[in-house]
Amino acid sequence: MPSAPAPRRKQVTLKDVAEAAEVSKATASLVLSNNPRISESTRQRVLSAVEALGYVYNQHAASLRTQRSYTIGLIITDVLNPFTAELTSGAESALAAHDYSLVLATTDDDLEKQSRIIRTMMERDVDGLILGPVAGTATASLRDIMKRCSLVLTNPYYDEVEADCVGMDDENGTARAVQHLVQQGHRRIAFVGGYPTSSTRQRRLHSYRDSLLGKGITFDPALCIDSPVTRRGGYDGVHQLLSLAAPPTAAYCYSDVIAFGVMLGLRAAGREAGVDFAVIGFDNVPEASLWHPSLTTVSADPRGLGENAAQLIMRRIAAPNRPVSRIIQPSRLIVRDSSAKPVSLPGG
Repeated sequence: MPSAPAPRRKQVTLKDVAEAAEVSKATASLVLSNNPRISESTRQRVLSAVEALGYVYNQHAASLRTQRSYTIGLIITDVLNPFTAELTSGAESALAAHDYSLVLATTDDDLEKQSRIIRTMMERDVDGLILGPVAGTATASLRDIMKRCSLVLTNPYYDEVEADCVGMDDENGTARAVQHLVQQGHRRIAFVGGYPTSSTRQRRLHSYRDSLLGKGITFDPALCIDSPVTRRGGYDGVHQLLSLAAPPTAAYCYSDVIAFGVMLGLRAAGREAGVDFAVIGFDNVPEASLWHPSLTTVSADPRGLGENAAQLIMRRIAAPNRPVSRIIQPSRLIVRDSSAKPVSLPGG
């Protein structure tokens, strides 16, 4: 005679968890959805009951009940850039700590592609978007996003849009970099890299110009080279500068990646950063301290930017009517070998 089938194990429910933790079913649900209003002692009691009973939280069912997908879209311009990679890592870590999933997409600085990505993410019902807007993004488009989901911008200079935002202190960071080069004795200081339509580049370029003029140094547009934000962009840019009748003796670069390219270009031309040409970057990506020579750069803490953006989007989802937050992270100059005072300068 065949043996009788083993009795089916009773499925553990949220009610069982609540009873074991001696809380209401509603409180247990709030704990499992990471609601910040729950005390830590209650949270630990519920989580202990979950572990003891082997309860499996059904995220899909929770999404149907709460009308949330627990996914956040992060839209960046270039995933290969170490700066955006660090920002993405920071955002992902902060979101994962609260059981949110991150959906990543890149625009390649293409406005039409950005529109398609946003439309696709909306169709997938993301709870919020963290967006680094492509140059030329209309404020009307941003307002339309905010009607449908929470939004955080990684460009804090859309004054017409009442959106949460995080960003870097471009102006003061640039001023510190230029001041350092002037103190080192430079008067022919180039600005290298960045797309000409980039609002970030425009802010840094304006600060570069104003910093030179403030030191009594003539602003020369011929020393300002735009380029893709790549090593190749910096490499080609410095060769263009070195071909000038009066070449520069120093370069302030739009990003660390471009600064790496500038240093490679200098070496190919028989020069060396930190020996007979000074180079400063912007971002302070991990590679900057390991490069040879080590790169002087403006520290912008990209990972911290990502973490702050994630915190803002979660707060906005939890409290849609809260006041708008604008976080500008302070910048500081990290002096390393690439900006050492040259052995000699023209006219020195």
